[in-house]
Amino acid sequence: MLTVSQITKNFGGRILFAKANLQINRGDRIGLIGANGAGKSTLFSLILGENEPDEGTVSLQRGATIGFLPQENAPSGDESILELTLNKKTDDYSLEAQAKRILSGLAFRETDFERPAKSLSGGWVMRAHLARLLVQEPDLLLLDEPTNHLDLESLEWFQNYLQGYEGAILTISHDRAFLNALCDGIIEISRQCLHRYTGNYDQYLLQRQAREEQYLAAYKNQQREIAHLEEFINRFRAKASKATQAQARIKQLAKMERLAPPEQAEATVKFHFPQPQRSGQKVIALENICQAYGEHVIYHNLSLTIERDQRTVLVGPNGAGKSTLLKILAGQLPLRKGERITGHNVSVGYFAQQRGEALNPKNTVLQEATSLPRSISEELARTVLGSFLFRGQDVFKNVGVLSGGEKSRLSLVKLLLDPPNFLLLDEPTTHLDMPSIDALIGALQQYKGTVVFVSHDVHFIRALATTVLHVQAGHLTPYAGNYGYYLEKSQARSEREALVADLRNHQPKAPSNCTVKQQPVPSLKDIRAQRRTHSEARQAEIRAQRAQENQVAKLEAEILGLETLQKELTSELEEPALYAADAPRALEINRKLTGVTEALEIANKAWYEAIEQLPKT
Repeated sequence: MLTVSQITKNFGGRILFAKANLQINRGDRIGLIGANGAGKSTLFSLILGENEPDEGTVSLQRGATIGFLPQENAPSGDESILELTLNKKTDDYSLEAQAKRILSGLAFRETDFERPAKSLSGGWVMRAHLARLLVQEPDLLLLDEPTNHLDLESLEWFQNYLQGYEGAILTISHDRAFLNALCDGIIEISRQCLHRYTGNYDQYLLQRQAREEQYLAAYKNQQREIAHLEEFINRFRAKASKATQAQARIKQLAKMERLAPPEQAEATVKFHFPQPQRSGQKVIALENICQAYGEHVIYHNLSLTIERDQRTVLVGPNGAGKSTLLKILAGQLPLRKGERITGHNVSVGYFAQQRGEALNPKNTVLQEATSLPRSISEELARTVLGSFLFRGQDVFKNVGVLSGGEKSRLSLVKLLLDPPNFLLLDEPTTHLDMPSIDALIGALQQYKGTVVFVSHDVHFIRALATTVLHVQAGHLTPYAGNYGYYLEKSQARSEREALVADLRNHQPKAPSNCTVKQQPVPSLKDIRAQRRTHSEARQAEIRAQRAQENQVAKLEAEILGLETLQKELTSELEEPALYAADAPRALEINRKLTGVTEALEIANKAWYEAIEQLPKT
């Protein structure tokens, strides 16, 4: 479908591609990888026709279509999210139901569909553009870091969707778990060529190691041959009896196609970070925390204790309150109610997704990295900076000219060079390539402190987390094990609950004059065996039930927030001094209370209706 033939491309004085070739067929799932600056984005621009190769051709099968998702900065305007997804320029609304299903899979709520796209954050706009591409179903999808803006649940849905996608996929990604789940081939940009490997990312690593060993052996053999030829030429060039043989060897050397020296594999980063002081056993406690944005209640009577040396990942759907919980733990939000208690000798470091504002724009990168309370050697600073993509002359750039991603990486470097003993990290792997992610993992594995973090990078989570905290609808569910343990336990529990309910709903009804003995709940093994016999109709009923349960939970959270606000307003109105001191304020509170009471009646009615629609168990 797509053929890249013998392309050569120079960019910025560098040769990115030299007679490189690539073939992509329908149904291919290809991951595109390579060092930073190797030419991944340039290859995309050549395929899209935004740039032309210096030599060679890029050809697409006649009639085939391409869809492209940039890494960031996709445009948005006055159109609604649904209009953007449907691409309103074509005025094609025949796919509206499909568009809504895809938007829901990417964690948009139904109330978001008609919101103006420009009112959303950049990450949500990128999700909408991703949904637009999936609705369009182009023959070839070009995806540049498509998982950057997805939470774990949306990522799982997206992976499953792409696995059934009929077109071809070429994706740039630093998420190795995503590449392992999706790809049946990997293309690596190396030595100005496009090297293709069969299988997913882990299989590519094994194949590349074997190929590199073969290449190294061939290079060494050629170097030995060259040395022997040059030695013969130097010894016998001046001798008349050997001049002919010497000239023959000179011609042989001239015709020889020299192998380039093997690329130096990026060395595993091995250095010791400064370690923080030891904290008390109880690092932090939250007691009866209430937190809301306006009238939207996030947490009500939340209590949580984090102990020393825990490495806890927060998981849950987007918008569940994971980042809010990090901010509460960091002391970044004023609490409506409750208490935040830090333990003995606890120092807190908070790495937000947007942290560049705290950097000094006049400093160089190196100056900023070493401007810490703790004395840091330049050698250590440059080593760590290099691990996070600040290499060579990059360390002398002014902070003020750095991109948002570069500022984020620099902030992460500073946090690691002088770490507190309680780290709170919100999506720390964003803007990092795979070696940098490995460097971060290595640093945090040797870190002698406590970590709570949010991440959508499954490889990072599996390498680091020792406990999991599931966040949903203001409730926290702890899992005292790693991410694999969480997946096993949460899946088994939800599967068991859904299937038991499903089986009970569809047991044959006995005649009214019969006495039916209560049957024991079947084991999970028996339930799974029976599930395999269920039809697609049964699956649809399960999904509908879960959706209804989510609606009930949403209404319950809304009612809880309204009741809390109603109590607060009523308490204010019961103060006699209010009427004497500020009569207009009393009237305003009374109007608010009337509105809250009406909203509470509506919400309660909706809750009763939603409960009635739940299957009777």
